[in-house]
Amino acid sequence: MEDGRDPAARDVSGATRTAAQRRGAAARGSAWRLAAPLVLLAAVVLASREAARTQETVKPNYPDGAAVEQHERMVADKRATYGLADGGGSARVVEGMKAVAGGRGRFLLEYTAGERGIAVGGALFLQISPFWGWTTPQVEQPLMAGFTQLACSAAGVRLVGETVAPQCLQVRIADAPLPAGATVTLDYGSGPEMASVDRFAESEEAFYFWVDGDGDGTRKLIAKDPTVAIAAGPPSDLLVTVPSEVAIGGEFEVTLAFLDASANAAPDFIGEVALAGAGLELPATVKFGGEQRGRARVRGKAVEAGIRFVVATVDGLERASNPLLVGKTPRTLLWADLHGHSQLSDGTATPEEYYDYARNVAALDVAVLTDHDHWGMRKLDMEAPLFERIAAATRAANDPGRFTTLHGLEWTSWIYGHRHVLWFDDAPRVISSLDAGSDTPQGLWQTLRASKADALTVPHHSGGGPVPTDWTIAPDPQFEPLVEIVSVHGSSEEPRGPRTIYAPRRGHFVRDALRKGYVLGFLGSGDSHNGHPGLAHLGQPCGGLTAILAADNTRASIATALRERTCYATSGPRILLWFRLGSARMGAVIPIREHAADGNRPPTDSGGGTLPDPNAAPPYLGLVIGTAPLKIVEIVKNGAVVATVDGNGAFEKSLEWRDDERAAGDFVYLRAIQTDGHAAWSSPIFTR
Repeated sequence: MEDGRDPAARDVSGATRTAAQRRGAAARGSAWRLAAPLVLLAAVVLASREAARTQETVKPNYPDGAAVEQHERMVADKRATYGLADGGGSARVVEGMKAVAGGRGRFLLEYTAGERGIAVGGALFLQISPFWGWTTPQVEQPLMAGFTQLACSAAGVRLVGETVAPQCLQVRIADAPLPAGATVTLDYGSGPEMASVDRFAESEEAFYFWVDGDGDGTRKLIAKDPTVAIAAGPPSDLLVTVPSEVAIGGEFEVTLAFLDASANAAPDFIGEVALAGAGLELPATVKFGGEQRGRARVRGKAVEAGIRFVVATVDGLERASNPLLVGKTPRTLLWADLHGHSQLSDGTATPEEYYDYARNVAALDVAVLTDHDHWGMRKLDMEAPLFERIAAATRAANDPGRFTTLHGLEWTSWIYGHRHVLWFDDAPRVISSLDAGSDTPQGLWQTLRASKADALTVPHHSGGGPVPTDWTIAPDPQFEPLVEIVSVHGSSEEPRGPRTIYAPRRGHFVRDALRKGYVLGFLGSGDSHNGHPGLAHLGQPCGGLTAILAADNTRASIATALRERTCYATSGPRILLWFRLGSARMGAVIPIREHAADGNRPPTDSGGGTLPDPNAAPPYLGLVIGTAPLKIVEIVKNGAVVATVDGNGAFEKSLEWRDDERAAGDFVYLRAIQTDGHAAWSSPIFTR
């Protein structure tokens, strides 16, 4: 993400500022930019004056942390009315050099006016994706990047170009109206520096054209966006992924995937990769031809117990897999990324590419695409075919037993905090955070309840930017047993925790919610916008994954595990973690008078010690196997660290702690921090 922040937190609604408003914004200068980093496009996207006046008449009492201006822009955008000529016409990419992610290119774009043309004073807007490093188009400096030459096929029409926001060029129509069928060509990147290209690969990178046909300051997107393919760069890294646990003598799958410098799937590798692994039977080499597209799956066999790694070597590059624990009683542990975005809201990549990357590059077991209800260039709650495409891609990618997809949506409330919805049935629907009846968390839950949805909701980035969660509203126990504790935004555990979220806001962290008595298990999700579900932490300060302890890899078993909170979170790496109170697993709720019968110590736990009197309360037991040396492993009770073991550079650490003062309302969880700064959190064990 640019500057580590969610590109979702940028206003991209449809109405245009007046010239006077633009001059006022310019006068505020850098103070405005520092005060509102989440609205980079606000110079061109304020609502119509009538909609704004309507909003000014309502002064509700918003909760602490609400992004009120952002919300009001969204409301105005959805209520905006358009002239008959707004959004008219069509556009296409006439030609363009082959575009490579992170490279430079030149693109000749052609707009053709619709049947009502564009009036004098009206305007055409070219909006390049504002999220991923494209050069802003400009008409003033021919020798600089992004220079855009303008031409018109109609006599007497003068085109007045002006850069009005990042990646946005306004072309005002002067002297004579642009008639139906006339063309405007925009030669973007026509100077010697050309234009910088999106650093993330995808097949349908869109150029967005807005049209203010009558010159009243309100613009609308044309019906269909022209697109261009962005190819991945050359392979520069290799990802090696294996399951986290397997039985002695069991077979397992090794996934190999080449990446370019921005973690795009790099399809151009041809050659051989050597494999090795102590205690494992593996093919000596894996051959890649063009048909493999830089990815492969091979079978291995675990022949000796212990913590094992697959090591791949190619052209002097050596990469090890995540840890593979070989033992007698492996858990069914599924790695999931339950929250991410595509090009259909404010991310990159198509829905089909999103799921392909999740399964065949990141080697996830579970993936969900959760595009926004009303955020990004186009809005799911205003264009039904967009959500239909997402649902179709989700159904097509679902492969029970091997790779499970869930239907998803992000309910994007800038008042109460963002939540994503996970459906375990096959009947998703768009629920808008702007519609009466579903514009509060209670309304969201009631809408799901009324439709008899088999669904869960998950609050995320609760502790800060881009907008915190309003914890004065208690989570619905039917729909919200979980919270996303970490993502690309950072950790929302507590203000001084590892990789803490940006713009932290006290009173909104996950610990604050737990102290209120809410029973919430922990998820980690990428919240990726770069088309890389499962690997959002690569090249970013933070990411997120969920490890789900399920009976099998199906929607029904995953739903059961999540509702029982038998899951834990990491900031991206596949850290292995166990946490129990006797036989009670993480996520359990234990009555105050009941001891969890002792047993089932974590596998390979050699910390040992003599068990106490069996009539006494059993200890909490934890074990962590890191993907990097461990810095510290801790047990946290009611927000305070009560037990600690130093990692001392080891990859495996266990600890136990006996609580002789258990009381109703307690929550206890395990936290592990590696020397590389990545972390893992067990779901808590609750006493009630």
